[in-house]
Amino acid sequence: MKRLTLLTFSLLLSLTCTRLMARPGAAQPGAAQPGAAEYHIRQPNAITLHGEWWFLLDPAGLGVANQWYRDGIAQESRQDKVTVPHCFSTDPRYEFYTGTAWYRKTFAWKPAAGKRVILHFDGAYYKTNVWLNGQKVGEHEGGYTPFSFDVTDQLKGGNNLLVVAVNNDTWKTNTIPGIKDKGDINDGFVGWVNYGGIIRPVYLTIEPEVYAENVKIDPLPDLAKGSAVVRAKIRVRNASASATNPKIDFSVWQDKKPLALKWKTNGASIPAGQTAVIEAEAALTAAQTKLWDLDQPNLYELKTIIGGDTLASNFGIRKIEVSGTQILLNGKPVRVGGGNRVIDYPGLGSVEPDWLIEKDFKLMKEAGMEFQRLTHYTPSEYFYDLADRYGMLIITEAGNWQLTPKQMDNDSMRTKFRSQFREMAERDWNHPSVIAYSVGNEYGSTTASGQRWTKDMIAYARELDPTRLYTFASMLLNSLPEKPEDEASQYVDFVSTNTYGGHAKSLDHIHKLYPNKPVFISEWGTRSDGKGGEQGQAQHLTDVMAEIRKRPFVAGASWWTYNDYRSKLFGTNVNGFRPWGIVGPDRSPRLAYPVHQKEFSPVLIEKASFKTGGQGVHQLVLKVTSRGDFPSKTLRGYILKAGEASIVVPDLNPGESREIAIPIRGFDKQIHITVIKPTGFITIQTDIDLK
Repeated sequence: MKRLTLLTFSLLLSLTCTRLMARPGAAQPGAAQPGAAEYHIRQPNAITLHGEWWFLLDPAGLGVANQWYRDGIAQESRQDKVTVPHCFSTDPRYEFYTGTAWYRKTFAWKPAAGKRVILHFDGAYYKTNVWLNGQKVGEHEGGYTPFSFDVTDQLKGGNNLLVVAVNNDTWKTNTIPGIKDKGDINDGFVGWVNYGGIIRPVYLTIEPEVYAENVKIDPLPDLAKGSAVVRAKIRVRNASASATNPKIDFSVWQDKKPLALKWKTNGASIPAGQTAVIEAEAALTAAQTKLWDLDQPNLYELKTIIGGDTLASNFGIRKIEVSGTQILLNGKPVRVGGGNRVIDYPGLGSVEPDWLIEKDFKLMKEAGMEFQRLTHYTPSEYFYDLADRYGMLIITEAGNWQLTPKQMDNDSMRTKFRSQFREMAERDWNHPSVIAYSVGNEYGSTTASGQRWTKDMIAYARELDPTRLYTFASMLLNSLPEKPEDEASQYVDFVSTNTYGGHAKSLDHIHKLYPNKPVFISEWGTRSDGKGGEQGQAQHLTDVMAEIRKRPFVAGASWWTYNDYRSKLFGTNVNGFRPWGIVGPDRSPRLAYPVHQKEFSPVLIEKASFKTGGQGVHQLVLKVTSRGDFPSKTLRGYILKAGEASIVVPDLNPGESREIAIPIRGFDKQIHITVIKPTGFITIQTDIDLK
């Protein structure tokens, strides 16, 4: 979501940091080079607080009691300089540190009457306390979701001191994620590193006294008529001293052109200091409606205007639903796969600069990873922006990693989870790439506590966002239970299973339990240092795909993992990494990478014939097939490249084939064939013998 606030005063500050904004106009992710310190920010007019901060540790936890947030008490010679966003766990000096770390930054400010100033954090791991000019402005718990504070009253003219204390101690039984509370010697740490610090952008925005905090956009296509209705819910904050009935205007843009729409809006009087939700609705004709899907990811932009304040957000018009054992996208079955991406990179930890997100997205997209749960927590929003722009289906998940029955029944833990889920949903609910939410991973779904958790959290989540599908990842369905009512997947829209080994038997058992639900393999895979090494990993991928293709009720499969990641869990290698990825820690492809690309391509290429001709001019005929089993989707707008030839592949429904004739010049023994998606990414490449 972007905020286009009109500033009627000079840029009112001389911040010492560099303004680091998302690069406009990037044609395709993957071009940026490591080292580029740019970070995507939702609001283009944000005043960034990135760059140089002072940093020091507080291992004894004495900082708050001794008022370390005061000005003039810290000697620069006793602190380090760091660059925010910052992960202190990647500094060799602090690699094993778990506790509180303090960040301090001074910036200049010129106050402006009649404006509100909001301080934003896109993510800080895990518990955060914030002071401005010695005054406490707020605190937050949760490592991967955004939060903000109104700091208008704490700001002053001249220099301002912002102090942030961040604690990364999630080796507790009352944090999310956290440690199991059973005291079982076989229970390990959380499966990923507790990377601490201000890991995502920090910035200020300037708002009028009446402004839009957020907007939820619900596009509803009529697939039969080809038209659509767009509904918007705008959360408006009245920070003034008087009640107001704000006038709200809207504009919708597609392909940089405004659409002529008529909006119906319910007005509301908002008391002083209060927040209200205002609803609006507009109809789009068939000519104005372009659906969003994986290969034609058409996007719109809604601008919500209140006075001089504009809140802009992209959205896509698409329909996601379940019908029997199928997941339907815009009324058509979609069966595609993906991979779990863990936020981890050598030297960066959980910090995600734009170049890394772009690199990962391109590698994942070209590996055929188009439908996945990314990890057990939400990554930076820029990944979702790319998924919207280039086509990808994502299940987002918050927090519950193997919580025990006692933890799931604890009111405090439930409150923390709801808070983190709400922050995730309110950030992501306009992304068309987000088709489902998960309420947890590998908890005791056969227990009464796990069933209550699933039912209650899905009910809570549906109140926030009824437009998505709901699931959770179960590890208990491979042989248990015997009856569907004894396990929490009875409450989901589609079943998600983490299955390692015995896939045929496990999938058939799940289908027997839930014969009318699609099955999504939320985790499957094997390590690259396991039996057979990298070759064994690649062969395992091929073997399991053969079983998946026999089972039409499998709607998707997400490999664990796309990339290697650091961990302190038992079984981690001595270098600190768990080598489950089809790419290594630095994203070097393994043998399994091209195998995954081939197995997850919806396109099959075969040589139909080859005829030699005179003067070195020959004809190659290729049979191009849209897979009818798995993965499968309609092919439209794909390009086949063979040598110098570039040919548009005819539209193909799943299971259909066409022959394409290609003129060949010269006497080469092989020709390299590449098929390109409409979004510019490779879907398959192979060499064809010419003989």
